[in-house]
Amino acid sequence: MNPQQYKALWILVTAVLALLVSSPALARVFVYPQTSFFTEVWLLGPGHNAENYPYNITANENYRVFLDIANHLGSCAYYIVEVKFRNETESAPNSFNFTSSSLPSLYNISVFVANGETWELPVTFGFNYNVDQLRVGFESMTFNGLNFNLAGVSSDWNPQTKVYYGNLFFELWIYNSTTSTFQYHERFVSLLLNMTA
Repeated sequence: MNPQQYKALWILVTAVLALLVSSPALARVFVYPQTSFFTEVWLLGPGHNAENYPYNITANENYRVFLDIANHLGSCAYYIVEVKFRNETESAPNSFNFTSSSLPSLYNISVFVANGETWELPVTFGFNYNVDQLRVGFESMTFNGLNFNLAGVSSDWNPQTKVYYGNLFFELWIYNSTTSTFQYHERFVSLLLNMTA
């Protein structure tokens, strides 16, 4: 090797070593702060996994799921979960317009969740209803041992799917400290229920 080749090799080795030594400092310069702040909400089935969700519902039977909220907002958050029930034609939350359902809440769950933490609530529910030829008339719903009057709520026969549908859903609301009010957090989870059984 001639001296020019040694010089090129020496420069290359020096540059690589300089990058290795300075990499911790460079990482601080080039790593951007977290900008994705969000909340997760999900339902797990009775086996505590994402399967076997209740679907075929029988009157006066109880069913179990798990409701979870994970906070990735960068600080502690105060949430309210509004529990609602609807038939196919009533107001549902709209994911495209980011609006909540106009239906009244049957039950509210208030919870504080620390940043980076997950909160979970076991949910047990059941329905008391009567089926006639073209309609299911709901009488009541039990939710974690509490009874809620559903008188006046009904579900019509769906001729395409040949079932009566009900929809139990959970809307997530978050406390806004600027306005001192709760606002819809644009997240919800739901269970579509076949009330034909």
